Amino acid sequence: MGSQPPASRAALEPLATLDPAALAGVPTSSPLTVRAAALSADLLYLGTGGGKLLLFSLLDPSTPEFLRLLPIGATLPVSAILPLPSVARLLVLADGLLLLADPLLSRPVRRLGSLRNVAAVAARRGDSADPASASCSIAVSVGKKLLRVDLTLQDGDELDVQTREVAIVEGVKTLAWVDDSVFVATATGYSLFSSTTGQGVDIFTLPESSGHPRVKPLSGGDEVMLLVDNVGVVVDTFGQPVGSSLVFNTTPDCIAEVYPYVIVTGNSKVDVYRRRNGAYLQTIPVARTGQGVLIVASDDDGIGTELVVIATAYKVFCYHKVSAVEQIKASLRRKNYKEAISLLEEFESDGEISEDMISFVHAQLGFLLLFDLRFEDAVNHFLLSETMQPSEIFPFIMPDPNRWSDLVPRKRYWGLHPPPKPLEEVIDDGLITIQQALFLKKAGVDTVVDEDFLSNPPSRADLLELAIRNIIRYLCASRMKDLPSPEMEGVDTFLMYLYRALDLVDGMEKLASSQNSCVVDELESLLDDSGHLRTLAFLYGSKGMCSKALSIWRILARNYSAGLWKDLSENGSSGTSVDKRSGEEIAAIEAANILKTSSDEDLVLEHLGWVADIDQELAIAVLTSEMRESQLSPEKVVAAIDAEKVVIHQRYLQWLIEDQSCDDPHYHTSYALSLAKSVIEAVRMESKYRGKDNREIDSDAQKIYLLREKLQLFLQASDLYDPEDILDVIAESELWLEKAILYRKMGQENIVLQILALKLEDSEAAEQYCAEIGRDDAYIQLLGLYLDPQNGKEPMFTAAVRLLHNHGESLDPMQVLERLSADMPLQLASDTILRMLRARVHHHRQGQIVHNLSRATNLDARLTRLEERSRHVQLTDESICDSCRARLGTKLFVMYPDDSVVCYRCYRNQQGDSSSGRGRSSRKDVIFKQSWLVSR
Repeated sequence: MGSQPPASRAALEPLATLDPAALAGVPTSSPLTVRAAALSADLLYLGTGGGKLLLFSLLDPSTPEFLRLLPIGATLPVSAILPLPSVARLLVLADGLLLLADPLLSRPVRRLGSLRNVAAVAARRGDSADPASASCSIAVSVGKKLLRVDLTLQDGDELDVQTREVAIVEGVKTLAWVDDSVFVATATGYSLFSSTTGQGVDIFTLPESSGHPRVKPLSGGDEVMLLVDNVGVVVDTFGQPVGSSLVFNTTPDCIAEVYPYVIVTGNSKVDVYRRRNGAYLQTIPVARTGQGVLIVASDDDGIGTELVVIATAYKVFCYHKVSAVEQIKASLRRKNYKEAISLLEEFESDGEISEDMISFVHAQLGFLLLFDLRFEDAVNHFLLSETMQPSEIFPFIMPDPNRWSDLVPRKRYWGLHPPPKPLEEVIDDGLITIQQALFLKKAGVDTVVDEDFLSNPPSRADLLELAIRNIIRYLCASRMKDLPSPEMEGVDTFLMYLYRALDLVDGMEKLASSQNSCVVDELESLLDDSGHLRTLAFLYGSKGMCSKALSIWRILARNYSAGLWKDLSENGSSGTSVDKRSGEEIAAIEAANILKTSSDEDLVLEHLGWVADIDQELAIAVLTSEMRESQLSPEKVVAAIDAEKVVIHQRYLQWLIEDQSCDDPHYHTSYALSLAKSVIEAVRMESKYRGKDNREIDSDAQKIYLLREKLQLFLQASDLYDPEDILDVIAESELWLEKAILYRKMGQENIVLQILALKLEDSEAAEQYCAEIGRDDAYIQLLGLYLDPQNGKEPMFTAAVRLLHNHGESLDPMQVLERLSADMPLQLASDTILRMLRARVHHHRQGQIVHNLSRATNLDARLTRLEERSRHVQLTDESICDSCRARLGTKLFVMYPDDSVVCYRCYRNQQGDSSSGRGRSSRKDVIFKQSWLVSR
C-alpha cells in the first residue's frame, strides 16, 4: 500500500484555517509555535513551545472563535494536552511537569503533585464518557516508575489526589490506558500492565531499526493500535491481535481517529485510511511551514465526533468528516457506479447509514442506471430498495396524464437524473448521448458513457425489448408486496401492457387467469384489437364477468372447429393434461371451469350444449359440479339436455340419485328407463353387426355387460321407480334377469321362479329365492316347475333331483310324491326319495324319544321334590343354627336341600337370598340326588 496514488475519494473536507497568533493578537515579534493540540466537545486547545495555552470555540466549526490565552511559563514548552471533563480539569504536560487548568483557562495553572521529569501520561479511556462520575484516573511514567493517579472532584471545586505505584518500567515513550490494561511503549517494545495488580506481560519486541513507538486507543473502548514502523497492529485489552493490521504509506508521526477513519501524519502529509480494512482513501495537502511535525487531533471519544484538527507550527486546519450520503452522492455525480456501490456496502457494514437511506440510494442508483440504458442493473437496484414504490415506474410505461398519474410520488431525489418519461424517449435520448460520445472519443475527449456501448452500439429495438423485459421483472416482483389497491391495479395493468408489447402470450394468459388487479376497461380494447381473445377471456373469467368470458370461449371453439384459426396443438401448446389437446378442446375446458362454479342456471344451460358437442365428459362435470354455491334445478337441467346425449342424461340422473340422495320417483324411473333402453339398443346393435372381428365383438360384449350390470344394480338397490314402466320397455327383450328383479319388486313370486328356473335355468338362484321367501311350499312350487315346465319344454329331472337332495328332508313327502311326474325315471329319484322318507321316519322317532325323556325327567323331579318334603329331621339340645351359631332348642327352624339348618330369624333375614346357611346357592349350585331314573 505504500506506493498507492492519492485517491479521488474525499473522506474529510476542510472547514476553516486558523492563524492562532493573529486570532490571539500576539505580535509578530514573538510568534507562536504549536506543539500540542486537543479537542473536547466544541473546544479546541493549543499548546505552544513558548509555554502558552490557547482556547478556541468551535461551536461554528467554519468560523472558529478565539476565547482565551493562558501563559503557563516561558520555559515550559507544552508537549501534551489531556482534557479531563469528569473532574472539570485540563491536564497539561509541559517540560516534564504535570499542570492542571480549568476547562475555560480562566484561572492560573497549578502543578499536580511534585512529579518531575514525566516522560508520558495517559488518561484512562472511558472516564471522560461519564462527566457525572466526578473522578478519573491517569497513568504517569516518571523515571523508572509507572504511577497511577486517581483524581476525585470534591466540594468547592477541590481535587483529591491519590497516587500509587503500579510497576517498574524504564524508557517509557508513550502510554495508553484502556479498561484495566495500561499499554506501555518503550524503545524496545510494547508491554501490558494491570492497573489494579501491577502484573505485566510483554506483548512483542520491536526491531532495533524500528521507528518511534506509538499507542493509539481506538473507538469502542476495547481495541488499541500499536505502531511498528508503518504498520498499525490492532490488539484487544489483553494484547492479543484482532482484526486486520493497517499498513500506512509512511511511518506516522501522529495518529488520530474519526470513526470509521484513521488519520495519520508523516513526511509532511496527512493520509486517511479506513479503519475496518486499512484501505487508503485520501491524502490531505498541507503546506507545512516552520519546524516540527504535523499534529493531528480529534475528540478522544472517536465515535460521534465529526471534527479533526491538523496543526503545523503556525497554522491550524479544521476538517470535518464527509457524511456517507455526500460521499456516495459525489461518486454518483461522476457516474462512478462501482465506487458508489462499494461505498454503500462499506457504510452499511460500519453502520454509518440508515436502512431508509440505503433504500434511497439503491433507488437513486436505479434511476441513474435506467437513464444510462443499463436496464438490468437498474432493476436490480430497484429490487434492493425497500422504500421505492412501484408507482415510480409508471411514468416510464405510460405518458402522463393517465389513470394512475396521481399515484406517482413526488420524491426529492438528488437531482442527478432527468424527470421520468416513457421508455422510448429514454432510449432515444440515450442513443443520442452514445452518438455524441463516439464523436468526442474520436476527438480524444473522455466521456462517462459505458465503454461497452461505445465499442458495440446497441440497436433501439434491442434496447427497448431489454428495457421492457426488466421492467416486467420488477413489476412481477412488486406483485408479491402488500400494495394499496390502486397501486396494485396499476402494477397488474401495466404488466399486461408490457407483456402485450413483446407479445409474451404465456405471460399474458398466466397473469389474466390468476388472481389479479388488472383494470378491464384499460385492457379490453387493447386485447380485442390485437386478437388476444384467449387472454381477454381469461381476464373476464378472473373478474367474474362469466358471460363475456364464455362468449369468447364459444367463439374460439367455433373458429378452431371451422379452421379459421390455427389449432393450438400445431404450435405445441398443451391443455390441462399431459396429452396435447386441440384449441377447440381447450376452449371447452376453460368454459367448463367457469361453468362449474356458476350458479346462474340460464348461463350454464345456454353454454352446456356446445361444450357437450365437444366433450360430453366436460358437460357431465359441469352439471355435477360441487363447487357452485347452489345447485341447478334438476327439472330445468333434464329438460335442457339433448335427447341424443343419452350418456349425459344418465350420468346426471345417476349423480342426482346417488350423490344428491334424490328420492323423487320420477327421476328414479327415468334413470331406470334410460338404462334399460341403452341396454336394449346395445344388444340390438351387437346382433346387427355380428360379422365384426373378435376384438370388436369382445368390446361390444364388455360394453353390454357393464350396462346390464349397472341396470341390475340399480333395479336391486332402488325401491322408488315404477317396475311396470320398466317391464313395458323390456317386455319383448331377453333381459330375463332384469325381469326377475322387477317381478320380485312387484311380489310376483311364481313368475320370478319361472324366470329363474325355466328361462335362466339357474337352479342355485331359484333355490336361494325360495329360501328368501321362507316357506316350504315355495320349494314344492319350484319342484312342480322343474317336473312340468309347460310350453313343450322337457322336464328338468336333474334340477328336481338336486332340489330334493338339498331340501327334501324339510318337505312334506306326500306333497313331493304328488308332484312327481310319471315320466320321471325311477333311478333318478329313488335314492333321493328313499333318503327323504328315512329322514322323515328318523325325525319322527327322534321326536318321540325326546318327548318320552322329557316326561321321565319331569316325573323324576316331582318324585324327588316329594321325598324332600316328606323327610324327617331330628334335632337335639346341642343342635345349633348354621348361620348365627345359636342353639335351636325349641325355636322354629328351616332346613335347606344341602342339609344345613338355620333358625327362623336367620331365614327371615335371608329371604330373597337363595344361599343356605353353609353359603351354597340353590340357584347356582344345583344339588343332584339319585332318583329312580338315575339309579336305573
